[in-house]
Amino acid sequence: MKYNYGECEICNAKLIAKRIKQDFWIRGKLVVIDNVPAGVCPRCGAKVVRAEVGKRLAEVLESPRKWSKAPVIHVPVVELP
Repeated sequence: MKYNYGECEICNAKLIAKRIKQDFWIRGKLVVIDNVPAGVCPRCGAKVVRAEVGKRLAEVLESPRKWSKAPVIHVPVVELP
């Protein structure tokens, strides 16, 4: 059974269950966590996660050893003229 995320607190649209990529800046490093279960608003793009998912994210982010051996991606950094 899929989790019911309810309605968006910003625009009141029904949130849709999806797997997303979530990015965080940790100690000056960009960390991207893939396959995060979340409720996503189809109208405004707001995202929410359940409490247990948030706790799992915090555990991963608090332990650099868990993500230090993960694949690394390179992203362009563009300065606004």
